[in-house]
Amino acid sequence: MRSKVKHIQIYLFFLCITAFFACKQDHKPDVNAIKLDIKIKRFDRDLFSGKNKDIISTNTTLAKNYGFFYDDFVHRMVGNPSLSNLDVLSGLYRDTAYTLLNHEVDRIFPELKQQEKELTETFKYIKYYYPKVKVPQFISFLSGFSYQVPIGDNYIGIGLDLFLGKDSKYYSAMVNRIPIYLSKNFTPEYIVPRVTEAFTREEIIKERDEDQNLLSKMVYNGKVLYFLDQVLPENIPDSIKIGYTANQYNWCQNFEGNIWSYFLTQELIYQSDLQKIQTYITDGPFTPGLGDQKTSAPKLGFFIGWQIVKKYMKENPDITLQQLIAETDSQKILTKSKYKPKEN
Repeated sequence: MRSKVKHIQIYLFFLCITAFFACKQDHKPDVNAIKLDIKIKRFDRDLFSGKNKDIISTNTTLAKNYGFFYDDFVHRMVGNPSLSNLDVLSGLYRDTAYTLLNHEVDRIFPELKQQEKELTETFKYIKYYYPKVKVPQFISFLSGFSYQVPIGDNYIGIGLDLFLGKDSKYYSAMVNRIPIYLSKNFTPEYIVPRVTEAFTREEIIKERDEDQNLLSKMVYNGKVLYFLDQVLPENIPDSIKIGYTANQYNWCQNFEGNIWSYFLTQELIYQSDLQKIQTYITDGPFTPGLGDQKTSAPKLGFFIGWQIVKKYMKENPDITLQQLIAETDSQKILTKSKYKPKEN
């Protein structure tokens, strides 16, 4: 049964730098033997290459080449089930704004070779840890700012119109719909981390319905971020993995102990009332009650969960990545992590 589309960082100096990167690379396995060469299919270009051609022929070609993705695109992303394929295509081809957006995407993304290279590296590591995982098709498209990384039947979509760069004229014109704290991350360097995160949450580490308190949600998201550590290219900063500015990430590092102390003194760790904990597990411009609007970071539960999981793996070196992901006892992970950061 087919699935529907899912919603959803001097000589001695050089010696030190070389040693630093060598140490960072040492913990990663050798994946050179894994045969994989990811290519991103440019649906965005194939769609508009048919603009001045026979629409029936274009529809047939797109349906043949893109299968379930094309059906999802036409009936869920830009159209609806009541419209025919030809109705949706003709509407898009008549839409001047959509055509201009397509030109802008072409200007910013004349090619996707860097993203293909990084996705290939990333999914080689994923295949190393989980050999049975099926690598999906990667398809770029434009949805008119509605979908960034949809996952469907054997595909991951990459909505390029939501990676145009934080200073894009489109985002500034839609600030009421897309607030700045979100659009700041709509940059090309976020493509691979967001695609990997979406795949991880859907195929590798699914959140359980019974994980309702803040601790379980922190540990779950900490596992996701730790998994990204293991599979993403080394050049991607931690701040991008979690979706922070550099200043927000530095703030979290500086006040990690204070954040944890706040969670404890406010008795939030075992709290399962979503209204009381959602501030710490959802995105926003900052976290009310901690720091100020200019410096504090959002979704602090993600950050603390990440640190708990990293400490757990450090304290328990015999635990494999697969065992970590399979462990469902959040309290056990916290206890065995011996996590006690110092307050600043």
